[in-house]
Amino acid sequence: MMRTTQATIPASYFGIVLGLVGLGQAWRAAAPLWQLPPAAGESVLAIAVLVWAILIVGYSWQAIRHLELVRAEFLHPVQGGTPALVAVSTLLVAMAVLPYSMTAAWFLAISGIMWHVAFSLWHTGTLWQGGKSSMDMVPTLYLPTVGGNFLSAATLATLGRPDWGWPFLGVGLFSWLALESLIIQRLCHSTALPAHQRPLLGIQFSPAVVCAMAWLALSPGSTDHWPLMLWGYGLFQLALGLRLGPWLGAQRFSPAYWAYTFGVGAATVCSLKLAQSGVRSAQVLALPVFVGANLFIGYLAIRTAHLLVTSWASSQRQ
Repeated sequence: MMRTTQATIPASYFGIVLGLVGLGQAWRAAAPLWQLPPAAGESVLAIAVLVWAILIVGYSWQAIRHLELVRAEFLHPVQGGTPALVAVSTLLVAMAVLPYSMTAAWFLAISGIMWHVAFSLWHTGTLWQGGKSSMDMVPTLYLPTVGGNFLSAATLATLGRPDWGWPFLGVGLFSWLALESLIIQRLCHSTALPAHQRPLLGIQFSPAVVCAMAWLALSPGSTDHWPLMLWGYGLFQLALGLRLGPWLGAQRFSPAYWAYTFGVGAATVCSLKLAQSGVRSAQVLALPVFVGANLFIGYLAIRTAHLLVTSWASSQRQ
């Protein structure tokens, strides 16, 4: 497997934005359902937008100053899918700012979709040229063609253009089905993921519920069986994550653990939207899923803040 020098701001750090926006959107959905204060969700989303802005500036500056590090990340067989998170996080921020500025939301949406389409075409083209090891078939492969297309669909639906969103959903859905068997085969039949790669399995838990979330955005208020089935499969995956908790947490804490929040946030938003639509199973499960998401993402936020403070203090002593 290729090894490369770690970038100062790896693209995987944009996963923090995914978790924060997911939690903020969950609070937005929970506020009318349970009469919770709307300011809570808007505060979380404001923090998410701030984190996104800092990362965008830092990552862009890094690309200008140290292009070789960014290029190495693009070409890495495992990390090479993570730059898709730049687009995914931008699309989520577009949905977050929509209530405040339609113009800003459209600008961010178009920017995110352009980056997503360009990067996913480039990344998929490199895969189709062959030469990849089966050991590198890990869940980061989902990010360009699955995560990016699902979020493009959801964003366009939120902006009132579901006619453009459904094709993106189709690309994401069939890409997910094509990749899932490859990744499951690698997990089941090859050597176990090393401890430093296990947080990547957090991405494995997300496609079903992100697809369901996009579907519900395209068809608001739907109680159709397809989003329900996707939601159920996603909850099963998250339960599997709890069962594997000690094994997944073998690595010491790092921002890589935010990979789990993509699925956690989407599952929570789906649970709340289905509960609002009168789905009885969702009304039963929405509260424990919502509480669990707050505890988990809150824990990651505290640990990440502590890690940043500790790293800064260590650098000051040197």
